[in-house]
Amino acid sequence: MWVTDAALTPATDADLEVMREQLGRPMRGVVGIAARCACGNPTVVATEPRLPDGTPFPTFYYLTHPGATAAMSALEATHVMRELADLLADDDEIASRYRAAHEAYLADRSVYGDVEEIAGISAGGMPTRVKCLHAVAAHALAAGPGVNPIGDLALERSSWSPARCTCANPRVAA
Repeated sequence: MWVTDAALTPATDADLEVMREQLGRPMRGVVGIAARCACGNPTVVATEPRLPDGTPFPTFYYLTHPGATAAMSALEATHVMRELADLLADDDEIASRYRAAHEAYLADRSVYGDVEEIAGISAGGMPTRVKCLHAVAAHALAAGPGVNPIGDLALERSSWSPARCTCANPRVAA
């Protein structure tokens, strides 16, 4: 079971502290938590399309969970990205669903503003490439299973599961 909320949940001070610990830096431009670990800690944060300092930021869904980010990094170090790119090139249904995921991503982000510099740009190489498994996995976690087929496949292939807590400081018993 993935803990998601399409409407986002507000980021509490405790969430911001957890994410600071997860990433080793303060968060910028947080609009809410898009997915949580089984224990309740943030896994994916939603970020403003323009950061408070004015920088355009296309990565609306940002993976913060250390276990998830490590698992995506491990996959990127193998040939999984090439396999997923080949699948995208060879399977018209997957390609169509990936284009739809790109459009859904843009629609989700547009609620928080349109930024000319990143118009039409989503994340992770969508809609035609597989460039960053962290980004497509974050979108898959935020949107839920079935929305981003490449993100879903990356999560299925990874050593990490959103259903099993691996947090250093879980909020509730996992």
